[in-house]
Parts: sequence; structure tokens; C-alpha cells
Amino acid sequence: MNSPDADALLVREAQAGSRAAFDMLVLKYQRRVERLLARSVRSPEDVADLCQETFLAAYRALPAFRGESAFYTWLYRIAINAAQRHRARHRPVESLHDEDGTFVTEAAPTDDATPEALLASRQLAQGLNAAVEALAEDQRRALLLREVDGLSYDEIADLLDCPPGTVRSRIFRAREAVAARLRPLLGGGGGRRW
Repeated sequence: MNSPDADALLVREAQAGSRAAFDMLVLKYQRRVERLLARSVRSPEDVADLCQETFLAAYRALPAFRGESAFYTWLYRIAINAAQRHRARHRPVESLHDEDGTFVTEAAPTDDATPEALLASRQLAQGLNAAVEALAEDQRRALLLREVDGLSYDEIADLLDCPPGTVRSRIFRAREAVAARLRPLLGGGGGRRW
């Protein structure tokens, strides 16, 4: 049951009162929602609380869900709103870590990895984190939804409530800004993007 049609079936059953159907939706999307929230909230306890708040809000709002967007898109919008409310209540913190604590996971050292190669890899990862953190929030969110979550431009447009062309523009500008900041770490590149 990994298709949008399966989601629609589960949503209909949950709207009809099936707690098991909603539980299946929670199981399917819980990790994705946690990863999304972890990029906005550093504390694992806050991520867990906001994840629970997201699914509780979805459960309560489920009778009003009309299926005009995919369930996944609707749920992500609820999670983003929960994260924004959390940031408004607390000191604003943007974090670019995945469930392992970093945006870019470092490769496990291999037998042939030199200390210089490991250091270069670590510096590149830190540079990438810094470059993404320096982006404007709208660019950062669009870039992460595309590159980390793998969403399509149309799904991102639904989530961010803007036209797909705006999403493409934000992602393009974000990639250009990240490339400009990484260019010195990658050895220049002349006039080339990377």
C-alpha cells in the first residue's frame, strides 16, 4: 500500500471511523514527518511532540479533508505549520540535520581513505551545511524538500502554497548560492557552476 490510491482508500476508511486505517497512515508517514520536523527543531523531544501534534491535528481535521491534494502533501503542510508555530513560541532555530544529526552524512572510512581525504570530506560537509543554512528560508525549504525529501516541483508548490515556477526559481537560486559558497572548497572551477 504505497500508492496515492492506497492513501485515498485509507483516508476514506479513516474518515468512516476506522482507527486502524489512520494508524496505517501514521506508520507510513511518521519517519518522513519526523525528518521534516528535525530540520526545524533541534531537540528530539520537541520533534517527537510536534510529530504527535501533527498527527493529532490531521486526525481531527480528517473529516474536512477533501482529497484536493495528496494526503502526503496535506500532512506535510500540517507539519510545516506545527514547526512554524513552535518557532514562533521559541527562539528560532533552523537545523539542517537528518535523523543522524547531519545534513550530509559522512561516508564510513574505508581502508584506503587517507586522513587528508577524510578531512576534505568533513570540510566539504561542513561547508555544505553552512551554505544551506545561509540561504533565505523560502529557498532553503524548497531546496530541502526537493533534494532531501525528493518531492516533485508540483508537490513542493502545494506544500509552500506558491506556483511551480516560483519553486523552480527558488531552487535554482538556492543551488547557485550553494555552488558559489562551495566553489572555493572544490578548487574554483573557473566560470563553471561546480
